[in-house]
Amino acid sequence: QVQLVESGGGLVQAGGSLRLSCAASGRTFSSTAMGWFRQAPGRERELAAAISRSGSGTYYADSVKGRFIISTDNAKNTVYLQMNSLKPEDTAVYYCASSTLPFISVQQIRYNYWGQGTQVTVSS
Repeated sequence: QVQLVESGGGLVQAGGSLRLSCAASGRTFSSTAMGWFRQAPGRERELAAAISRSGSGTYYADSVKGRFIISTDNAKNTVYLQMNSLKPEDTAVYYCASSTLPFISVQQIRYNYWGQGTQVTVSS
């Protein structure tokens, strides 16, 4: 069993930064790819960023490209999402998820473990 616990969410002004953390227990991050999803009110959950098992591959949604950075620290079993130049439209609940695959997939069905989510609110 894998448990994922997110932290680091909060309220920030537009243009500010936040760093989300996702700590995993039950296995090491080096086994599979990891992703950060987000869901805004009234919208479908979407993949914001993902990183491959090796860490050499990353994916970013067009809406966050150039502003968000995903990274992992395998020694700490933690994946991070550094969010810079935040915009009000980044307001959402952010979820960490563990994939069943070693490589990146944008399909939510490929992610079998999920954290409880952390709220990010960006004020204008």
